[in-house]
Amino acid sequence: MLTLDDLDSRLSIPTRQLGEPGPSPARLLRMLQTAVRVPDHGKRVPFRFLRIAGEARTALAEAAVRRLREREPDCGTAVEDKLRTRFTLPPVTVAVIARLGEDEKIPESERFTSAAYTGLMLLLAAQSEGFGAQLLTGWLAYDRPFLETTLGLSPDERLIGTIAIGTPQIEIRDRPRPDAAALLTDWRP
Repeated sequence: MLTLDDLDSRLSIPTRQLGEPGPSPARLLRMLQTAVRVPDHGKRVPFRFLRIAGEARTALAEAAVRRLREREPDCGTAVEDKLRTRFTLPPVTVAVIARLGEDEKIPESERFTSAAYTGLMLLLAAQSEGFGAQLLTGWLAYDRPFLETTLGLSPDERLIGTIAIGTPQIEIRDRPRPDAAALLTDWRP
């Protein structure tokens, strides 16, 4: 059984600190099977995943850099290189995609939330399998030309984020976390 101490140990490993080996295709699929065990009002399955692995990492990195140059022609090579390594350093990246088409019964916000939960579950699954992982968004997560033309998202899909998965190359210290007691109040009639 997963303990609260196990959950308390969750942390993000920076993408630039993730290296080989990454999860095998079978191991990634097993982690994704855990990731889909989220609350899903109406059983809509409002999510899907896109794996970026192998040579696709370099191709996606170069496509992202091309789009960056279109958006910011004077961005500089340091910004380009940082974007490039987002996809080339980790062995596997998974794009978590929310599918949000029309639905008369289940609000879009509930379906988006369900999709977002799969991202957290994938982060937990990766860590429980001994991998490091990090969820990233940034401008790429909101750039419709990149999302539709490069990643192939339909107009009714949104990118939750990309999750880089690999073996941590260094030990990361946890950061200070909020005090739950300071965030809790009691409702009173």
